[in-house]
Amino acid sequence: MAVSDEEIEHVLDLFAGLGPLTTRKMFGGLAIYRDGTIFALLMSDGRTLIKGQGEMQDRFDAMGLERWTYARPGKSPTAMPYWHLPDSALDDADEATELARAALAHL
Repeated sequence: MAVSDEEIEHVLDLFAGLGPLTTRKMFGGLAIYRDGTIFALLMSDGRTLIKGQGEMQDRFDAMGLERWTYARPGKSPTAMPYWHLPDSALDDADEATELARAALAHL
């Protein structure tokens, strides 16, 4: 299932405070970039994930955000450097933008 135009518009509105963004469709979802750096994903099921590296990993864990993991058949789960955006940020562009700015500072 691919992301809808409405889902793409919503996620770009959430992060509009960052300035110009670019995107790339991949695997039915969308990668979101600022100045050529990927910082968020819109998954094919509509979930929005934000990238965390360095101290942002600890911050996202402390916030209780769920980390994205996946498992291939017969393999152990793999934790990716992305966390689910908190529900509160899905309706608050200021919160989403603040989290994205902090994440980008550590990428």
